[in-house]
Amino acid sequence: MLKLDQVRAGYGAIEVLKNLTLEVRPGEIVALLGANGAGKTTTLLTITGVVPVRGGSITWQDAPLPSGRADTVLRRGICLCPEGRHIFPRLTVLENLISGGFLFPSGHNGAKLDQVYSYFPLLAERRNQLGGTLSGGEQQMLAIGRALMGEPKLLMLDEPSLGLAPQIVAKIFEIIREINRRGVPILLVEQNAQQALRIAHRGYVIVTGQNQLTGTGAELLASDEVRQAYLGE
Repeated sequence: MLKLDQVRAGYGAIEVLKNLTLEVRPGEIVALLGANGAGKTTTLLTITGVVPVRGGSITWQDAPLPSGRADTVLRRGICLCPEGRHIFPRLTVLENLISGGFLFPSGHNGAKLDQVYSYFPLLAERRNQLGGTLSGGEQQMLAIGRALMGEPKLLMLDEPSLGLAPQIVAKIFEIIREINRRGVPILLVEQNAQQALRIAHRGYVIVTGQNQLTGTGAELLASDEVRQAYLGE
């Protein structure tokens, strides 16, 4: 479905991605691991078109993905739930969710809202509550729900467990797995390598914008290099 081939990208004079190659196949959860500054978020922003491609290529469903055209990428079904949630604190939960489906006629919102509420019943209960008054875990649920309102053919998640209590992290990962079971491929950037690799079909480890390791989730969990660098063992 999604293929990055020798992709280079960055900001100004700084090149962050250096010939990065990765792939997300239909039905997969793919984990993207690396230390802070390795280029994980830049990878997602380059896929979405926010950061232009300087070299290499990105293809989606066997067609080139336009560089620097975030609107076109979104219309083609690639949705990003960003690091830090970035919900609208002065809008209600319902208004936040509806904002995620702005590409579609308003008549489509009912079915999409029902689907989001099936994953996150709490959001249905708090639909009229201001987003900024939710807890951190609830805001993360809202951010994922908003991305789902875009009817993603590929859902990209950037650090969904960041700053959350362990019991909330477990719930978030359970929901990510369920979203995937219902047919949505997922590209997951996550510092919690153990949790990510437990649910991932495959994973990539990048260092300074370049591939270092790749394998199945189980293979990377068993890798001494991964265990020492990311699992604290």
